[in-house]
Amino acid sequence: MKKVVTLGEIMLRLSPPGYQRFVQAESFDVVYGGGEANVAVSLANYGYDAYFVSKLPKHEIGQAAVNHLRRFGVHTDYVARGGDRVGIYYLESGASMRPSKVVYDRAGSSIAEATVEDFDFDAIFSDASWFHFSGITPALGEKAAALTEAALKAAKKHDVTVSVDLNYRKNLWTPEEAKAVMSNLMQYVDVCIGNEEDAEKVLGFKPGKTDVTSGDLELAGYQDIFKQMKEQFGFKYVISSLRKSYSASDNGWSACAYDGNEFYHSREYDVRIVDRVGGGDSFAGGIIYGLLEGKNFKDALEFGVAASALKHTIFGDFNMVTVPEVENLLKGDASGRVQR
Repeated sequence: MKKVVTLGEIMLRLSPPGYQRFVQAESFDVVYGGGEANVAVSLANYGYDAYFVSKLPKHEIGQAAVNHLRRFGVHTDYVARGGDRVGIYYLESGASMRPSKVVYDRAGSSIAEATVEDFDFDAIFSDASWFHFSGITPALGEKAAALTEAALKAAKKHDVTVSVDLNYRKNLWTPEEAKAVMSNLMQYVDVCIGNEEDAEKVLGFKPGKTDVTSGDLELAGYQDIFKQMKEQFGFKYVISSLRKSYSASDNGWSACAYDGNEFYHSREYDVRIVDRVGGGDSFAGGIIYGLLEGKNFKDALEFGVAASALKHTIFGDFNMVTVPEVENLLKGDASGRVQR
């Protein structure tokens, strides 16, 4: 069984019940999640040995986050313990023309204060096949950026394939700050995943006249910037999710990819959204699974898109679907009929 490693922050998520607004809420639903943790859960669901690298406090809330990962089969051997805080984010789920909203309370979290000395990266990567990180972790601060680069250097030392989800977060840093840090980290990356905003804000590539709010996706623009990104950074694959935001409740969902020779656009799904948080992470997890299974990049992309389409129907950050469920959708069964 192949070993996959992800590095990042797992957070406590607090959400008003249903579609209530923050100002209405008298209670919050509790789940845990975070970009790289979400990817680890997907890969554990698909049968891989998924290891999450992070740092959490020794108190009960930190332990609850660890327990949540273990519940879904993720190995927590490399979660260092210490520091004072578990990062928190508050999510208000949107509906129809009202968008979802996120409020972060994550400053000073344990992983943001972690140092290279907290981890033995040579041991972590000595028998690993794949390493995944995102642009969120280095955005947490200088310590987290240094930690990310140390992990990347160790991964490449051990010939581990590396993927990144660019994941730009305007509440964490500016485009200028993101470009300065992330452009340097791209030298270690084999598979680059993102969307149109990520490509522009993190690496400075804008895909033509694309406007996701109107559903206008200029695929030729994506093909052009994919070629430029591959030439500049030497990626093996450049991949982007494509979201048509008809409303907060209904999206069109597809993706495109480039391998240096061929540009490919996947099937598109019309998705009625239950919870879109973690949608991009489930997409990345599906692509990683497909490539690790030896699928060609087109089939890996189709698996990632289908897996993520299903995730949009599941409450919480984690994508709790199985390979047969994804394959069933790939075969064309999107009826939603009761399985008896």
